[in-house]
This record gives sequence, structure tokens and C-alpha cells, in this order.
Amino acid sequence: MSHNSESFSDDPVIFLSTKPKGCTDSLPLEKAQTREPEEILARRRMSWGERSKRRSTVQSRERPGIVITKQPESASVPAGCPVTLQCVAIGPTPLQYQWFKGQEEIAGAVQSVLPVNEKRSAVYVCRVHDQQNECVFSDWAKIKVHFIKSELPHRWKGEPVIGLQPESLRVKVGQRVSLRCVAFGIPAPKYQWYKNGIPLPHQTEGELAIATVEMRHYGTYLCAVSNDQGECWSSAADLSVVEIIPIAVSLPPLRVAGSGERKVTATLPSICRKPDAPQEVRLCATDKVALLIGNMNYVNHPKLLATVMDVFELSNLLQQLNFRVVSLMDLTKEEMQSAVMQFLQLLDSGVYALFYYAGHGYECSGRNYMVPVNAPNPYRPENCINVQKILCKMQVKNTALNVLLLDMCRKWYNQEYLPSDLQPLAPTGNIVYGYATCEDAEAYEVQDGEYSSGIFMKYLKRHILKKEKVTQVLENVSEEMGKDQLITGKQVMEIRHTLKECRALTDEICTKGHTVQLRVRNERWKQANELPKRRTIRFPCGVEVELSCSAIFSNVMIVYANIKTRPSDIAKCKVFLQKPEELASACSDLDGESSQIDSLLSSLSNDQPSDTTLRLSGLHKLKQPLLLRLTLKYWTFQEHPKLEETATVNLGHPLVAQLELYRTMSSATSTSSNNQDSTSVPDTTITKDASSSCRSGTRTAVNKRELKASVSRARTSNQPEENDESEISYG
Repeated sequence: MSHNSESFSDDPVIFLSTKPKGCTDSLPLEKAQTREPEEILARRRMSWGERSKRRSTVQSRERPGIVITKQPESASVPAGCPVTLQCVAIGPTPLQYQWFKGQEEIAGAVQSVLPVNEKRSAVYVCRVHDQQNECVFSDWAKIKVHFIKSELPHRWKGEPVIGLQPESLRVKVGQRVSLRCVAFGIPAPKYQWYKNGIPLPHQTEGELAIATVEMRHYGTYLCAVSNDQGECWSSAADLSVVEIIPIAVSLPPLRVAGSGERKVTATLPSICRKPDAPQEVRLCATDKVALLIGNMNYVNHPKLLATVMDVFELSNLLQQLNFRVVSLMDLTKEEMQSAVMQFLQLLDSGVYALFYYAGHGYECSGRNYMVPVNAPNPYRPENCINVQKILCKMQVKNTALNVLLLDMCRKWYNQEYLPSDLQPLAPTGNIVYGYATCEDAEAYEVQDGEYSSGIFMKYLKRHILKKEKVTQVLENVSEEMGKDQLITGKQVMEIRHTLKECRALTDEICTKGHTVQLRVRNERWKQANELPKRRTIRFPCGVEVELSCSAIFSNVMIVYANIKTRPSDIAKCKVFLQKPEELASACSDLDGESSQIDSLLSSLSNDQPSDTTLRLSGLHKLKQPLLLRLTLKYWTFQEHPKLEETATVNLGHPLVAQLELYRTMSSATSTSSNNQDSTSVPDTTITKDASSSCRSGTRTAVNKRELKASVSRARTSNQPEENDESEISYG
């Protein structure tokens, strides 16, 4: 269907021949016809605004008695839409009004208000005069009529409404292209075009025309439309530019035979032909950065099981896609805020940013809130983290792609609270939301003991490595989740996005032109992922123990102790690792007895056998170097009593501890750890004590649950609807 709009000259020359006696502001027709052609042309070139300003200046100087206080407003409307023009003036009473349509006086239009219902574009002006035959003219009011089939909102008050959206186009280099946006509004709205979220200078008309397309014109275009009543944005239009690459092709030799002459071989010059398929612009990222947060060990709310495996598996998958991954478990509100601040420092122009959260959460007034592990019961918005505020800060970094995956409940809660103030996001066309569930619903996890996982992650990990647009990946996840009978009628994934470019998580990284920013990110990335070096501790008895470390998450580390050398006079020996006091407050299920954690540890330890292992959680809480105490218990052939020696090893600031997250936390945050002075402690200290006794530990297995376990409804309380620990939901 074609859309046409009525056009008219922007600079019409109108001579009003009807005027009251003595009113000299109108231009007599006879005088106008005797003008020199140059003067007429000069008046044609003069814009309406200039003529109105010039006329108003003369009027205010010669006849200050009449002042127009309200000018009639131009309008942009669909055909047949009624419009009311109004002109209000003050001066010696009584004042009289006369409206004109173009050159013609409108009979009977002698009020300050003029209702019109045009089917064609037209211009109007109002003349105001008093009893002394002095008069002034209003500004021109242009009624622009568009022949577009578009309905206006009920009780429309003149706010901008887009009647014709710009359309995405695929063009070749050298072609002419035009993007068109038509908007209705009273006053007539103004236009401003954007490319990739950046305003285009001098592009303030409804049509954006490019005479000769070049590769630099590739991108996403939007149009902002505004007037005194408000503002609205057009839908995004993708301009795909394909480049025709000439390919030289040599023809076979041409034989020319002449009468009575021998054959001569002639070679024609190379000619060019178009390739069979045009080559499109390849999208890439200047870097890829991901922050993964999983909260499971809640103090005042039901604990979760699947979070640890979900974060661990997603971390491994994103690393296969060349993402820099920071994964953190069990964070308080202040620690979550600090982690986000550090994450934002890794973002820059052109970066692909991914934020994932698994844990309890809720929704209030369209805002999504993540619940920290230390949130009170019941919790309020000020106790939680607003996801949309994080996105606002991500957008400031001018990233090429922002993906937010929220594996949490979205039950409506705290609806009586006023929503937090948020600035509207610029239309950059780079945002993708992947919600594990829809509004006012819960997200579930299948707790089968050893292999617990969230429903959302169960299907996400099947598709995330595919070379498809990220929104298509999430569509595939949504379709598979919809077929899961376990959550039918309980959990439906929701996708929201403004992504207009075909960007995928599998896109390559191109650092050309961004090497300086890359070096800065490399340095910060190195700090958050540096493990203590492998080392050997030699005890006085001659036993040598090798220490090594590996990371489960950015704030959780496993320490392995392996006896490498045992003197011949020692019958048997065993080494024990003691958790530092500073991390005693970082109590977590990661340090407890859980078959879920045991399964994860066993999978990590297959290639690294050891005599003793120690899990250290909450490394982000470290303020001083990590001091690890080793205890060696051994028996000799000559002596029956058990002997014991101890050593203290300085492991420095491992992993995320180097970022010193506590420095960005609230000053009200207090920790119960006992800090030690690192300057007085060498890397290794050894003592000997034959009287100490050995402390043994026990481990309790968790019974597996069937994957087909039924989904129970959430309980009702004065907090968001959450399922009990024995059920399969996390909210």
C-alpha cells in the first residue's frame, strides 16, 4: 500500500486584498503587482518565520496597542481530522478577528477560534484590528494533511503519534536511499534522526535521504518526534549495505583468421563481473565481558541448590565463546554493588556485555529486584538491587551488545512502593532481556541432588554455543521450555529486546582501533583471575608437601595438598588444611556438606589427585593476604606417639581479592574477620607440637530426587511468594 501526503510550498507569497479602512498592514494587490521582479523574488526567498518576525517588529514599533498573546499553532494530522486554530490578542477593546485561508478571507470566521477539518494541506492566518483601524497579523499556521491510514489514540490531545514508520532496507553501494517517518501532532512535531543512537546533524525532516550510499551508512536508524505535548520514537530501521566487489575475469584467446594469412591470436583485456552473492558487513566485538552472580546460601530465606551448578556451567560455556568471565557466589547487597562497579570498568565501546543472575528475586512496578544473601525477612526495595539501574550504567559505556539473563522469580511484591527514578534509555538498539519466567510468576529448579539445575539453564546450555543471533538462541530456549511438562502452566520464559543488528554471542573479537582500552581491561582481568603459584613446603621432619590451587568461581578457590616426599623413617603421615579465620564469616553451602558440591569437586579433581583439599569461599572479603595453616601428623617406626608439625603459608590476594571490593562497599558494612598483619608474617612458618590432637570431619550424603518430581505451589507469607527449601523453585 502506498502512502502519499499532500505537499505545498513552504514559502507562498500571499497578498491580502481585504482589509478594514485605514489598516495599512495588509499589502494592496495593485502595489504588489508593480514591484520589480527582484523584490518579488527576494520576498519568495524570505521564510515565513522571517516575514512574521519582520512584520511583528514593524507592528510593535508603529502600533504597540495590539499584542497577540497566543499564536495559532501549525498541525500535522491525517485527512479528515478536526483541528481548532486559536488566536488571542490584547489591546484597546473591542478587538475584532478575521481569519484567512491562503489568499481568501473566510466568510463568518470572525472569532478568535477557528475549527477546520481539512482534506488537503492549507495555510491560515488571523488578522486582529481595533476601532481605530489598526491591525496586526498572526503567524502563519500550516495544517499539514497526510493521506495515511492510521488511527489516533482515543481522546488524542495533540501528543506526537507516528503514522508511518521507517522501514528496514537492504541496498547496494552507490544507490540512493530514503528513510521516511510521518508523525501527527499539534503543534506540528519536530523530527530528529539518529544513527546507532547518535543524533545526525541537520537531519531534522521527516525524510532522511542519502543520495549515494557508502559502507559507512550501514547501521540502525531511528527518528525522535517531539512537540510541546511530548516525545515518541519510531521503530528502528536497519540499513544493510552490501558491497559489490568486482572480480577480474580473463577471456580465452580469440583467434582471428584472415584471407591467405596465418591465424593470429588476440587477447582481450580483462573485464569485470559481479560476484554471485554480495558480501555483507561482518559484525564483531571489541571484547566480551560477563558478570555472573549466584546467590544460594540465604540467611533469612530458603536456600537454593541449583545456583552453584548453573553459574559454574554458564561460566564454562561463555569461556568457550571467548568471554572474560567473573563469577561470584553468595554476595551481600554491598558486595553485589561493588562487583557491578568492577564489572562496569571492564566495559567500553563495542564490547559485548553479559550479566547473569541466579537467586531469589521479585518484580515491582516494572522493575526487577535481585535479593542479596543478607536481605531481611520481609525485604524491601532498599534491601535489594535494581536490575534496570545496572543496565543504565552499562548503556553509558557505549557497548555494542547488552544481554541480561535473569534466572529468578518475578512475583509482584512491594507494589505499594513508588518505583525508583530511572532515566529513559537511549534508543541504541543493543539490549536483550532473557527472563527465566514471565511477570508475576516463579522460576523453578529441579533439585535431584547430585545434578540439580535451574529449568532455564537446563535448556540455555543446549543452545548458547550456536552461531545464531542472540535473540534467536533465546527463542529456541523458550520453545523447548514450553514443551517441558514439568513446568506447564507454571513457568514460561519471556524475551524482551531492542536488538536490531544480527549480533551473536559467537561473534569474533576485533581489537583494531581499541588496543589501548584492551590493555587496560587485560590488566584488570589479570588481577581478578590470578591464582597463587604452585609451591612446595618442607617440614623439619623431612616431609615435603606440594600446594596448588584452582578456581571454581572468582571468589571460590580449592587448595590441594599432596605429599610428595616422605623420609624412610616415617611410617605414615597425613596433612590437614585449616580454613583462615578471616574467611570464617564467609560461611556458605560451598563449604558445607552437599552432594551437589561434592559432585562439582570430584569433576574438578579427576585430573589433579591430592591427599587433602580445602574449599575457600568469600575471597572477595579478604583485606589482608590469605594465610593458610598446614598441619602434618605423622608416625615414625621408632616412636608410637603421633607427632605433629605446622606451617603457615602466605597465599597473597588470590583471584577477585586483588580487586579489593570492600573498598567500594558502604562504610556501614562490618565484617567479623580478624585481620592479621602481613608484614610480620613470612611466606612460610613452621612449628612442632607433639601434644595436639587431630580433628576429624564427617560428610552426609543428600538423597537424590527424581527429575519428574512434581512442582509445588509457593507458600504465602508477608514476603514474595517463595517455595520451601524442599520444593523446586527459586524466587
